Amino acid sequence: MPNIKSQKKRVLTNMKRNAAVSSERSAMKTAIKNVLKAVDANDKAAAEEALKVANSKLDKAVAGKIQHKNYAARQKARLAKAVSSIA
Repeated sequence: MPNIKSQKKRVLTNMKRNAAVSSERSAMKTAIKNVLKAVDANDKAAAEEALKVANSKLDKAVAGKIQHKNYAARQKARLAKAVSSIA
């Protein structure tokens, strides 16, 4: 633990930010998994709804500088391809 007051404060803010980022990243990964589960179950309606949520989470992650824009683009394309493959 630091001795300088400003650094003590910085440790606390870093912990808060880390918790927020971890939470958002976890929600994003869960949304991606929900799309893949719906695709595995061959439920097109549920997969399309889950895809909308996942796309939103990915866009927010890019806006918040949690993920790179190319990562989000790749995931969105991969998920859209999986959803469109449902007969």
